[in-house]
Amino acid sequence: MSLPADVVGRYEKFSRFNSPYPAHDRGRAVDLYPGDGVGRSPVAGTVREVRTVGCPDRPYAADEDHLIVVDLADEWCARAGAPRGAVARVLHVIPEVAPGDRVEVGDALGPTTRSGFFGQWVDDHVHLGFRPPDADPLRASGSPPVAVDAPVDPVAWDGTGTVVERGPTHVVVRGPHRSRSGPSFGALASDEGVPLDGGLAHYAGGGTFRGRDETPEAGDALSLLGARVGTAAEHGGGSAAGAPRVEWAPVDVFANGERVTGLSLFASRRDRLGVKLVCPDREFAVGESVTVEVVPSDDPIRLGVG
Repeated sequence: MSLPADVVGRYEKFSRFNSPYPAHDRGRAVDLYPGDGVGRSPVAGTVREVRTVGCPDRPYAADEDHLIVVDLADEWCARAGAPRGAVARVLHVIPEVAPGDRVEVGDALGPTTRSGFFGQWVDDHVHLGFRPPDADPLRASGSPPVAVDAPVDPVAWDGTGTVVERGPTHVVVRGPHRSRSGPSFGALASDEGVPLDGGLAHYAGGGTFRGRDETPEAGDALSLLGARVGTAAEHGGGSAAGAPRVEWAPVDVFANGERVTGLSLFASRRDRLGVKLVCPDREFAVGESVTVEVVPSDDPIRLGVG
């Protein structure tokens, strides 16, 4: 199924692969970042069930997360190419809806929550996945691939910038401007001009977005800042998505000569991209100039889900 462009366009950012969890690794879920702390519905339908679930114990996160299951309206299924009777699974929102409530695209479901299911450097977001008719809606495994029907502008970057934001485990480096005449969303481009998605390379795999031009085929090499960073694999989300998965190569990311955890890559609506460096063990001051390098590694950082 394919998430319509006008639905995704309601959010500040989105990503399909920036997570260590299997659903994201295979392109079977999408994270939608609202930017205002409100978890707005990306689907239309009727709330079937609301559940509170335990999540990994993190000092920066809540002790519990929440699952909202929505029976999708027939008209929404028709737009998204979903079978009638499919359901949506929404996570990381404190529910202010109840079973039987009708929701439309853009309706507030409740505030987003800091969940132990994602890293401290990850912004609050709405996690969206689907289950086919007659499948157990409480399980994530077996969910179908999710495409996103929104092209993403590939934005070249020379690896330099100034720190404009600092968090406990990350900094944001001011990236390049992108053309206003391009698609609504932009993302950091590989050297080949392919918009990249995912955690490079602290998660084992990542992906690409559907760009303006021809997308890579399985087996094509991708590079960034002169270093080979991965190989395009099968299309996560189906070939119609035009966004193949990427098996990351063993590389390290350095900022001002110091190894950092990696780059957090996503599609953003902003005219000037912000490049997020995941660096829990390194400190960079706001206003500091940063040069990022990507180099081959015999022992790359790989984060799991534990």
